[in-house]
Amino acid sequence: MADSRTLPQPPPGTPTVLVIGGGASGNAVTILLRRAGIVVDLIEAKPDWNATTGSGITLQGNALRVLRELGVWKQVEARGYAFGSLGVTAPDGTVMFVAEDIQTGGEDLPATLGMQRPQLQQLLIDTVLASGADVRLGTTAGSLEQDADGVSVRFSDGSEGRYDLVIGADGLHSATRAEIGITDKPEPTGMAIWRIAAPRPESVTRTDLAYGGPAYIAGYCPTSENTIYAYLVEGCRDRASIDPATYADEMRRLAQSYGGVWPEITEHITDPKKVNYTRFDHLLVEDSWHRGRVVLIGDAAHCCPPTLAQGAAMSLEDALVLAELLTSRRDWDGELLQAYHDRRIPRVRTVVAASMQIGQWQLDGVRDADMPGLVGRTMNLLKERP
Repeated sequence: MADSRTLPQPPPGTPTVLVIGGGASGNAVTILLRRAGIVVDLIEAKPDWNATTGSGITLQGNALRVLRELGVWKQVEARGYAFGSLGVTAPDGTVMFVAEDIQTGGEDLPATLGMQRPQLQQLLIDTVLASGADVRLGTTAGSLEQDADGVSVRFSDGSEGRYDLVIGADGLHSATRAEIGITDKPEPTGMAIWRIAAPRPESVTRTDLAYGGPAYIAGYCPTSENTIYAYLVEGCRDRASIDPATYADEMRRLAQSYGGVWPEITEHITDPKKVNYTRFDHLLVEDSWHRGRVVLIGDAAHCCPPTLAQGAAMSLEDALVLAELLTSRRDWDGELLQAYHDRRIPRVRTVVAASMQIGQWQLDGVRDADMPGLVGRTMNLLKERP
């Protein structure tokens, strides 16, 4: 049993923040607040800080813009794979058309960059540690007790802390969201995705998507000079009904129906432990994202299927906007936290709705949907700073 103890307190008058969750949004807001001299404690439930989880991630320009604010852009650029177009192919691999991506981060950043997700997480971890934040892994918040001046927190290890603000960045199934009485819960969209990291075929220099065949989408994204991550989107099945030992067999079965570079990719779908199967969920908390001095960011407040590759971008933007507001004045009251919600909700709502619409068109088999128009309108909106 952990000893009950009280954490050392900072000098009087120093703002104190607890960040619950060490994913993209939690790490980002920690870095930005520490840069402003705010005392930040970060707790993460996973003992490994999710440093080895995931295959790849597609980052649009508006996500890269935030990563530049965090001071990690040069490392991201060096380790990832930047490109500026999107190809659409037939299931046999025939390229139907190529569209230029919109540079949502501005003309001085690539339109899109693929990266190995563990490498991005490690860069953020290193930056959090360098910031001087106090980090505790394998730790959760057991209770949050608020009053007019702050939040008292009892942790899973028996320790206690007192904070001016608590930021819930603990993901889609956020315990913080439930703890403060927000009853919204994620709901499945009806789709699921198989993902795997693989060596990069020499001809793969952008994302290509194939619509049709046994999967709704068959796609891949280069994540470095040597790697890609490949994915297949199908109708959602009960995950409990699929033996994890068969994950490679299941993904390979779907992949074998696709041409182009897919046969080369399929050769590497052999280890079930390297295949990830996840259903698509969606969530949008329309009401305020705070209760008292506890506020939500990232997937704890909103999540959408990756049909626009904007999930991480929206979470990173949350961190940037909240940190900007918190560092603009000392009075962290309900008006400030409501301003954060009001600034974010129109943009996030648009992205969630567009992402859901694209998926629904596929589920419904709509062949004449104006997908290019919807994507173009949404991406042009995202060119504006959050």
